[in-house]
Amino acid sequence: MQQLMKQAQKMQRQLTEAQEELAGTEVEGSAGGGLVQAKVTGNGELLAITIDPQAVDPDDVETLQDLVVVAIRDATRRAGELASDKLGPLTGGMGGMGLGGLGIPGL
Repeated sequence: MQQLMKQAQKMQRQLTEAQEELAGTEVEGSAGGGLVQAKVTGNGELLAITIDPQAVDPDDVETLQDLVVVAIRDATRRAGELASDKLGPLTGGMGGMGLGGLGIPGL
C-alpha cells in the first residue's frame, strides 16, 4: 500500500509539473490565411489577437468578427492537442477519476 501511495504522489507531481509547463507555453492559431492570429496559453487562456490591417473593411465587419472567432478556436484547439499530448501519458488509464486507475477504491 505504501508503494502505491508513493507512486500516486509521484504521478501527482508529474501532473502538476506538466500543467505548469502548459500554462507557460504559448500556442498560436490563425484564420484568413494569417490575417487574424490568436495566441493562447497551453491551458487555453487567450493572450493576444493580431489583426492585419488588410482584414479591416468597415463595410464588412462581420467577416472580421468571424475571422477572430475562427482564429481563437484554432488556437484553443491547438492548445487542447498540446495538453492532450502532455497530460495524456500521465492521465491515461486513470479513468478521469484522479487515482482511480490505480485500483484504490474511493480515489
